[in-house]
Amino acid sequence: MKLACIQFKVANGDVEANYTRVEQLIREAHEKGAELVVLPEMWNSSYALKKLEELADVNGERTIAFLSNLAKELHIHIVGGSVSTKKGDRFYNTMLTFNNEGEQVGEYDKAHLFRLMDEHLYLSAGEGQNNFKLGDLDAAGVICYDIRFPEWLRLHALNGAKVIFVSAQWPTPRIDHWKTLLQARAIENQCFIVAVNRTSHKRENFNGQSMVIEPWGEILWTGNETEELAIVDVDFNKVDEVRTRIPVYDDRRPALYADLLKDK
Repeated sequence: MKLACIQFKVANGDVEANYTRVEQLIREAHEKGAELVVLPEMWNSSYALKKLEELADVNGERTIAFLSNLAKELHIHIVGGSVSTKKGDRFYNTMLTFNNEGEQVGEYDKAHLFRLMDEHLYLSAGEGQNNFKLGDLDAAGVICYDIRFPEWLRLHALNGAKVIFVSAQWPTPRIDHWKTLLQARAIENQCFIVAVNRTSHKRENFNGQSMVIEPWGEILWTGNETEELAIVDVDFNKVDEVRTRIPVYDDRRPALYADLLKDK
């Protein structure tokens, strides 16, 4: 499958500019032969957290219609990164996913909120996981800080995911953590990791370096530090090959773990 990783300069607080830019980039990815596109985290508003009342997408309605229509028109799968949403009187960081018929197949509110950027002061944490199917492909999606919780990604792999999509606004000062954590999550779960980060006008803030990693941990592609739309050809059959060769899932001892963790 040909994947398009779209890392771009998310305009802080400029919702209209971001929707316009995302449509341009998805159409460009389609023209280049992409069958699936992946967007970064909070691409509609960025981290204008104090302005969520005016910027957040109410119930995700605008984004759902926007991405669904593009997916159906272009016959392309869209892992919609995430957008700020308002549901009731709460705000969330929400990933929306659509298959190439325009059908919504996933909705996920970020489970782990990053206190260092005050997310917990403005956003509510989600309670559900995010496994979904794109055609015949078993997949899952998480958001940014989630990758620091290996048990969370393992849960999605245990539920069948052969690829885990990661959308992020991962800051430059900790970009080495980003790279190491993503490789670790690919190796330990024996799955593909497709991770898309944002860029910004100041590279010291966000500097891209999105990644596609195969189940052995080999990096198939790494983005640069500026805006980039990359097409990466991925053979998801590699997952079965790796899991057969080293049967980690068969050798797990979940009863032991559960017993030892019951008081933790």
